[in-house]
Amino acid sequence: MARVFLIVLDSFGVGELPDAAAYGDEGSNTLAACAATGQLHVPNLRRLGLYNIPGVNLTPKEAAPAGCFGRLAEASAGKDTTTGHWEIAGHISPTPMPTYPQGFPQALLANFIRRTGRGVLCNQPYSGTQVIMDYGPQHLKTGDLIVYTSADSVFQIAAHESLVPPEQLYQYCRIARELCTGEYSVGRVIARPFTGEYPNFTRTANRRDFSLEPPANTLLDVLSGQGQQTIAVGKIRDIFAGRGIGRWVESHSNQEGMEKTIALAKEEPFHGLCFVNLVDFDMQYGHRNDAPGYAQALNRFDEQLAQLQAVLRPGDVVILTADHGCDPSTPSTDHSREYVPLLIFGPAVKQGVALGTGNSFGNIAATVAELLGAPPFSQFRSYWQDIQQG
Repeated sequence: MARVFLIVLDSFGVGELPDAAAYGDEGSNTLAACAATGQLHVPNLRRLGLYNIPGVNLTPKEAAPAGCFGRLAEASAGKDTTTGHWEIAGHISPTPMPTYPQGFPQALLANFIRRTGRGVLCNQPYSGTQVIMDYGPQHLKTGDLIVYTSADSVFQIAAHESLVPPEQLYQYCRIARELCTGEYSVGRVIARPFTGEYPNFTRTANRRDFSLEPPANTLLDVLSGQGQQTIAVGKIRDIFAGRGIGRWVESHSNQEGMEKTIALAKEEPFHGLCFVNLVDFDMQYGHRNDAPGYAQALNRFDEQLAQLQAVLRPGDVVILTADHGCDPSTPSTDHSREYVPLLIFGPAVKQGVALGTGNSFGNIAATVAELLGAPPFSQFRSYWQDIQQG
């Protein structure tokens, strides 16, 4: 019985892509920014081969890595969460999803206001923590919704939970998702509930993403169509609009996500894929330019990774990667166009195989499909023949 645990360390890039300058991301390196704090201590990741990945200039290198190691370039246009995850699951997006650096068109907002019965505040790119400070008091006074965007393809709606309960906010997001189609097809509509009193407003863990459906079958569709188990931990369900997912495990933080993944590894006999997203790296630290916090979050993950390793069974494979970068040391608070790490390990995997630089995140889909005996993603490179235990 083969179990694959595919864990996405959201935004954990390992250095600028060759086309980074075209995205305003020249020089970005999320891993290097964390190491520069002097607080990074990830012995388990290092033993697996993190520091041996091409282009990673950190020491000490591991003489005999315990995992297979490499890096992947993004073949899709863009650098957002949805595009990155879709490519991991085997779908390349040839054109970037629309962004709105000047705010959303009035025609779109007029329909949103008519459907929700509430006005709109802000309507411009904004920091998620700052926007509730600047517009929260007016929101509470008028009942208007705080609508904002970022450099990513997102339509975000913030509302105080005392005024707009999360379920009602989710309904407003569903309305926005219905409206954001065609030329307005943003990757995600995001609910951003918050609580507290000014100036101490705090975003809650009740965030929820409402994504576009992938325009083609992904690894999740292929596996579920074969009757294999597909388990989503964290926001994976939202990113794929629920498609191809047999079971969803809710998670609100990195720690909770790993705790639930470890519990699945201990207790759940399944043949298929457990697909995990750890969002705190991006949401709590990358977007907030908190390099020390990011480094410490990696340290905590490294500790939990050892716990996961301790409960793996024969036939298990763990794949660690990311969906884009989010360098916390640059002036920008947005995602960065970077290579992502690829670390593969487990009882069913050889040790110390150098995988080099892959030309697409989709190599992961090809590898998992071959490993699990699913129809191949033949446009990508599968590493399974190179890494499987004889």
